[in-house]
Amino acid sequence: MAFKNTLLPVAASLSSQGHLLSLERPIVMGILNASPDSFYTGSAEPDRLLALAEKMLQEGAAILDVGGVSTRSGAEEVSESEELQRVLPLITSIVQRFPEAWLSVDTFRARVAEACVAAGARIINDVCAGSDEGMLPTVARLKVPYIAMHMQGTPRTMQDNPQYEHVVQEVFDFLKDTALRCRHAGIQDLILDPGFGFGKTKAHNYALLNELSAFRAIGHPILAGISRKRMIYETLGLKPADALNGSTALHMVALCEGASILRVHDVKEAMECIRLYEQFQ
Repeated sequence: MAFKNTLLPVAASLSSQGHLLSLERPIVMGILNASPDSFYTGSAEPDRLLALAEKMLQEGAAILDVGGVSTRSGAEEVSESEELQRVLPLITSIVQRFPEAWLSVDTFRARVAEACVAAGARIINDVCAGSDEGMLPTVARLKVPYIAMHMQGTPRTMQDNPQYEHVVQEVFDFLKDTALRCRHAGIQDLILDPGFGFGKTKAHNYALLNELSAFRAIGHPILAGISRKRMIYETLGLKPADALNGSTALHMVALCEGASILRVHDVKEAMECIRLYEQFQ
């Protein structure tokens, strides 16, 4: 575990419109899918999601990530109006009930991002890393943290034979270029996500996880989104519903490789993983 002491420093906190969130220790982002067709989810009913939000906060989630568009492989596109109808009521309900909670909105649309921040979201989580040309200036103007993810292709096509010559180098270069674009746009707080499962084979995913610490050289916190994904359940010959143990195992690897944020379906187990990881420091 000595290599952990050589990890490059990154931002110690996130700032969003006057609110501060510490990154002095790794944190957990709980996933709230308001989409009815995500690869792993229960009912998208508002009451169930509100109860799940409360449970995740009680278990230690520092951020709740609300998404209204499925990004599973082969997913069909959802209109902007439908996305807003799914996420805005949920964000409003959570903010009313838990006003101190940090919410992120998982969207690639600038107008959805702006509406959700107006409703109380404090972070924008963009799987397309600014493909909407209005996104980066919107984030900069709103003065909220921004999560930029790498994806080859689109959710509908991303797993149609993804190919790289050197996956770690290509994803690194993309995220480095994205960080420069964000800085030039005026974005202050940036989190980088290598995009496990988004246009990558199992071999690509494990290569990225094995060298996740390299991405800290770009100078920003790293988010690892590997919870219950194909790289786990297919490797073990399981269904996503049975992939909790495998998720926890790889979360420990991600922490040892320098991840600052774990994006998860299972908050309690991820928090336990962080507590055990911290015993090695």
